[in-house]
Amino acid sequence: MAFSIRLDPATDRALTRLARLRRQTKSAVVREALAAYETHNGNAGAPKSAAEGFAPFIGIVRSANRSSRSERTGEAFRALLEKKRARRSR
Repeated sequence: MAFSIRLDPATDRALTRLARLRRQTKSAVVREALAAYETHNGNAGAPKSAAEGFAPFIGIVRSANRSSRSERTGEAFRALLEKKRARRSR
C-alpha cells in the first residue's frame, strides 16, 4: 500500500544516509523502524479499529441548539423520505 509523508530536510537527509549505509530503500528503513517501535512500545492498548480509537470522543460535542444530531436519526430520515414522497405525489 502506498503512503506519502513529508519530512523536514534534516530528517530526510538522515533517512537517506541510513538507507545508503544499510543498502536498503527508504521505505524498507521506515518499515523496519516502525516494526521496532511497535515491538519496543507494544501495542496492547492500541485500538482495534478507527471507531474504537475515537470512542472516547464520540458523543461529547453538542450542537448549538442542545440536541444531539446522532439521536433518532432513523426517525429523521424516515420523515425526510415521507416529505420527499409527498412532494412527488402532488
